[in-house]
This record gives sequence, structure tokens and C-alpha cells, in this order.
Amino acid sequence: MCLIIFSFQTDTRFPLLVAANRDEYFSRPTAHADFWPEKELLAGRDLLAGGTWLGITRSGRFAAVTNIRDPSQTEQKARSRGELTRQFLLGPESPQQYCEALASNFDEYAGYNLLIGDRESLFYINNMQQTSKQLEPGIYGLSNGVLNDSWPKVEWGKQAMQGLLDSKNSVSTDKLIAMMNHREQAADADLPDTGVSRKLERSLSSAFIQNPERRYGTLCSTAVIFHDSGEIRFSEQNYNEAGNRTDAHYYQLSPA
Repeated sequence: MCLIIFSFQTDTRFPLLVAANRDEYFSRPTAHADFWPEKELLAGRDLLAGGTWLGITRSGRFAAVTNIRDPSQTEQKARSRGELTRQFLLGPESPQQYCEALASNFDEYAGYNLLIGDRESLFYINNMQQTSKQLEPGIYGLSNGVLNDSWPKVEWGKQAMQGLLDSKNSVSTDKLIAMMNHREQAADADLPDTGVSRKLERSLSSAFIQNPERRYGTLCSTAVIFHDSGEIRFSEQNYNEAGNRTDAHYYQLSPA
């Protein structure tokens, strides 16, 4: 998962709105979003390591993870970042308890940003900074830097989410998915410097990524809407290597 735009408790209708793109190498085996054998959990599945990049539960738990772009971090870590989301979603701990437990094993994973929470609280964890914090109501953007890094696609995504909330039209998963299909790359003058080449930095600067040379890009967009009624709507749009729409999956969970 490489871009997550979310609104937390900024609108009384929607305790949580999430729009996210998962960017990955095309060769990595993946299962599309569905209920897992543990029927409480709805998420896509990384078939290589067994975890997930983003998921929800019927009881209203939410988790998502992104990696941290750091070319100097060459050491391989044995544990997959996708297990961080899975463990929270299937576990009994409160978001705060789970954050506190993670502090003892930050070094066991490559760099990650983790979001975990529910309708009442949302926490952000960064293992490279060895920090965790409870988030205040607001609109946030998270990619492969730190939370609300001033990268062009993060700033664009936050503005797009605000515009959607400010519009007179209703918010829907279709509109959140469409928002994440933004493919315009940033101007060179606006690119961040994350230690990769300028050409690669440019190809990674759009919300929706297409990098056929590296056989890498956006493979799915996900939208999650937590309603004040307790209902949760979850939508996933999948894409092929050419960036064309393929399968789509939609779920509506009734209040627990």
C-alpha cells in the first residue's frame, strides 16, 4: 500500500473515510478482497507472506500499512509488515494496547507506517522513528514517508478529500475510488528527494502509479466508509499491469 488518504471524525456522518492505492510488483501473488476463513475479517491477502495491506472487521476495526521509502535500508527483515495489520484485526487488544505492545519489536520489521483504530480512536505508528500517537480529528495523507509529508500526491489527496466532503453531492465508495485514479505526475520542481533517481521519483509522484519498466504499479484502489449508523461500506477496484480496470468487489456490512 503506497497512498492512503483518510478523514477521521471531520464529518458527523462519517466517523472514518479511507481512500487508498496499493502499489506493488506485478509478480507478487495476491488474493482480491474477500472475507477470510476468520469470517470477522474482510481484506485482500498477500499470498506470499500471508498478511494484508488494508482490512476491516465486522466489529469496526480498521488497519492499513505502508512501507517507508529508504534506499539506504538494505537489510532484509524476517517478518512481513502485512502481519502487523492482520494481528491487530484478528486480535483482542484495543488500538492503544496494540501500539504499546509494538514498541518492543520495532526492529523486527523493515520500515513501516501503520494505521490502526476503530470508530472512536485512530493511531499512527512509525517504526523507524520509533513513535506512535493517537490522531486528532482531521484529514490526513500517508504515503511512503511520514504522516502528512508534503509530497505532491499527499497534498493533492488531502485537498481532493476535502473537496469531496465540501461538495453538495453525497460521498460514496465509487467517488473515493475515482479520486484515487489520478495519474498526473508532479512537476520536477515539486518532487521530493527520497534517495532514488529523478526518473523514478517522477514515476512514483502520481496517486495512481504506472511503471511498466520495473513491472510495478497500482494494482488496486480501496474505499472504506464508516457511517454514523454503524454501517460500513468497503469497495475494491482491481487493475491489470496496463492500468486498466479488471475485477471489482463491494461489501456492505450491517451494524454489529
